[in-house]
This record gives sequence, structure tokens and C-alpha cells, in this order.
Amino acid sequence: MSGVPVAVLVVDDHPVFRAGMATVLADLADVAVVGEACDGAEAIAAAGRLRPAVVLMDLRMPRVSGLEATARITTAHPDIAVLILTMDEDDDSVFAALRVGARGYLLKEADGTDVHRAVLGVARGEAVFGPRIAQRVLSHFAASPAARSVVPFPHLTDRERETLDLISRGLDNASIARRLQLSEKTIRNRVSDVLAKLHARSRTEAAALARDAGLGDPRPTS
Repeated sequence: MSGVPVAVLVVDDHPVFRAGMATVLADLADVAVVGEACDGAEAIAAAGRLRPAVVLMDLRMPRVSGLEATARITTAHPDIAVLILTMDEDDDSVFAALRVGARGYLLKEADGTDVHRAVLGVARGEAVFGPRIAQRVLSHFAASPAARSVVPFPHLTDRERETLDLISRGLDNASIARRLQLSEKTIRNRVSDVLAKLHARSRTEAAALARDAGLGDPRPTS
């Protein structure tokens, strides 16, 4: 890395874990911790202000989730590498993170050496995954084209997927209720279920995930 320490922003809503990780990284000669953030909103602001080489990002955080923060940071600053460090190892979380631009994905069980290697790796432009995550990614891409062409978000019901598609087109609950000839209360409940299943903190984040998966239509919908 040309002898210059890799600047890292540590993002996690648990202060003890965040401080511990920052301390581990600060002790490394080739890494410099330039800041910390306690949620996605702070991460977005700090990334723009500090311009770190790497953002070490948790997924589940208040206000703005790690997924939404990752999407906004990688869009605004494509030179910043986001490395996910989380407890979530389900396929939905892994592939959602990759779709919004994360360059690496580690579980919080990783030790300091693994995190160190991953930080240096993503800073060099590599894709870095923890062992169990790497196996899932490899299995996904090794699958036949037919197996990969399954319906997006298979854990959603057909009605939930239909609702998500309409959310991604920009429709509000009232419009969706009219379109599906259901009550607004039913749609509110269904939207809440969709957000929970997608681990999305907002309709905006859910819509972005849906469009990345091929749902929605860029044309105006009445």
C-alpha cells in the first residue's frame, strides 16, 4: 500500500464493540482509524467528510441501516471500499450487501488478524469474504443459470413480492391499496412484513433492493 496506512472508518451501534475494533486496528502500523460512527446516518456524513479508504460497516443499526449507508456511500464515493462486519450470515443479507456495493463481508466472529487482512484486501480492490460467506458466494455462482434465475426474494410470498414491486415503482400505501383493491391497513401491515423480511429500515431502502433485483419499472405508474 505504498507505505501509507489505510484510513479506516469504524461503524457500529454497539459502543463497546466499536471501541474494541477501533483499538485493535489502531495498533496496526499499516492501518489508521480516522473516525467512528454509531449508525448509518453518521457513517454517510463521516465518509464524506473524512474520505477513508475503507469503511468497516455493521448492518443492523438505528436510523439508517448499514445496507442503506453502504448504498449511499458507494454511490457518492466509489473510491471508498465498504467492508461489512456483522452477525448476519443469511443469504439475503450477504447478497443484499453485495448488490449495494460492499466489497467484502465478514462475520463478527472473525479475529483481529482476519479483519486486518480483509481491510488491506478491500483497500487494494479485492473482494474479501469470511470462510462460510465465501462458500455461499461460490455456491451461488457455481449454480446452473436455471438455478440462478429463480424469483427474486423467494422468502417473500407472491403478494408481498407484488407489493414490493409497487413500492419500487414509487407508489404509496393508498395507491397500492387501490391498485390491489385492498384496505390501506392491510397494505400497511404487508409493507411492514416486507421491510422486516428484507431487513430494510425504510421504504427507500426496500425499493433500492427491489430495483437491484430487477423489480419495478422506471416508467411512471399511476
